Amino acid sequence: MADILLIEDDVTIRTALSRGLRDLGHAVASSPTALDGLRLAVQDRPDLIVLDLGLPDLDGRELLRMLRAVSKVPVIVATARDGDAEMVPVLDAGADDYVVKPYTAAQLDARIRAVLRRTVTTTVEPLRLGGLTVDPKARTATLDGRALDLTPREFDVLHFLAARPGEVVTKRELLTEVWQVPYGGADKTVDVHISWLRRKLGETAAQPRYLHTVRGVGVKLVGPE
Repeated sequence: MADILLIEDDVTIRTALSRGLRDLGHAVASSPTALDGLRLAVQDRPDLIVLDLGLPDLDGRELLRMLRAVSKVPVIVATARDGDAEMVPVLDAGADDYVVKPYTAAQLDARIRAVLRRTVTTTVEPLRLGGLTVDPKARTATLDGRALDLTPREFDVLHFLAARPGEVVTKRELLTEVWQVPYGGADKTVDVHISWLRRKLGETAAQPRYLHTVRGVGVKLVGPE
């Protein structure tokens, strides 16, 4: 069971999903507006948020950015569009997954369980590689004793790579395991997050220390020589 916050303005959808998720064992709070949803997210600290993009008072993408400024809570975005032009920006903005309308409570429940499995990791020992330490329990990372300011998605990518030191990981594997996107067309979002991670690790693609690109294959995390 998880505490779910459903931010959805359509009363029919909101009522049906709330009832369906409760029947599946979840505790559900709901809001029809972005600002009230933000208030509930800060006040109640749910385990996961389901966010509709088409809200009456504020665009859902703007709300997602506001949520990410104050919380690392997992967010599943609900949208009527399934193309890269819609999906890549919300994933880059910090969404953990998305569902395409129409969808059922059972389908949403499967997505919720998958996201929570990824974000609530069973690996509790910190991972260390050179001066880099990744703590999956606290969801924090430090470099040479300095805390890294990572978004939830950046942390997930770094943790996935740190758990496989020296192993070349493909973009397709990152999309499948971290973003849970089992099809092509969104490789750009991996490139963007790797670029952001490099910047925060104080390196560049031309002069890598930890993140090394293997051209045509993928990326690997190794300790500096």
